[in-house]
Amino acid sequence: MSTPPFHTKGGHGCSSDEEILLQPFNSLLSSPNNNNLSINCTETTTIHHLSHIQRHHVSTLNADVIIRQVPSEGLSFQLWPAATSLFSLLNTHRLHRHLPLHPHRRIRILELGSGTGLVGITAAAILGADVTVTDLPHVIPNLEFNVAANGSIIAANSGTVVAAELTWGDVDQMETIGREYDVIVGSDVVYHDHLYEPLLNTLKFLLVKDEMVFLMAHLKRWKKETVFFRKAKKLFEVDVIHRDEPEDGKRVGVIVYRFVPRQKQLCKASKADF
Repeated sequence: MSTPPFHTKGGHGCSSDEEILLQPFNSLLSSPNNNNLSINCTETTTIHHLSHIQRHHVSTLNADVIIRQVPSEGLSFQLWPAATSLFSLLNTHRLHRHLPLHPHRRIRILELGSGTGLVGITAAAILGADVTVTDLPHVIPNLEFNVAANGSIIAANSGTVVAAELTWGDVDQMETIGREYDVIVGSDVVYHDHLYEPLLNTLKFLLVKDEMVFLMAHLKRWKKETVFFRKAKKLFEVDVIHRDEPEDGKRVGVIVYRFVPRQKQLCKASKADF
């Protein structure tokens, strides 16, 4: 999730009751009571706001992915429902059949709007992938913290993770990031409507090979999101590959979409390369 900073007010302490008070967007974010997670709250010296650590157990590796969240720094520093859905699909290997795996080299993955980096770090650990996690400049320090905290689990399967700045639609940054990826992933990236067009322009730039896919986990919140999907379907083939059951009290669950470039889009990209 890539968003402008959002500041909240809150006191000190680490109880779950206080955590809910610190997160006015709690209904939008991942439940702190997820049975798969054990949560420890800590005060850090690197970021001078209340933060906490979540441990996400990777059953196939019998190890934890460690993620620091800093709610007071904004929505980009918190875990969103779609990220935990992609984590679960990776952890149970249900996402694997949708990935263009290569037998003789590591798969290359680019994550857009990485936020805390849970998805990219997990993909590197489980798949042994070369992953680039990206977000806005102010999010990068916490991303790098989480990458460093998971060095052992990433290296266990020969994966790699690097963090890089990427403002959607910024051509210079997109060219620096490059297009040499097999898969692009994103979770809860369709949120602010003023970012629909920059996100689509970023996808148009990146999805230039017919074997490339964009896997996007999304929790529907507003009717206005149909504008994004209507525009996206003019550029890409979009289909649903997974649906989560709605959580208690929710009307919808997280949906995972697969985007592949239309042939017309591929032709335009091919001409642009000459």
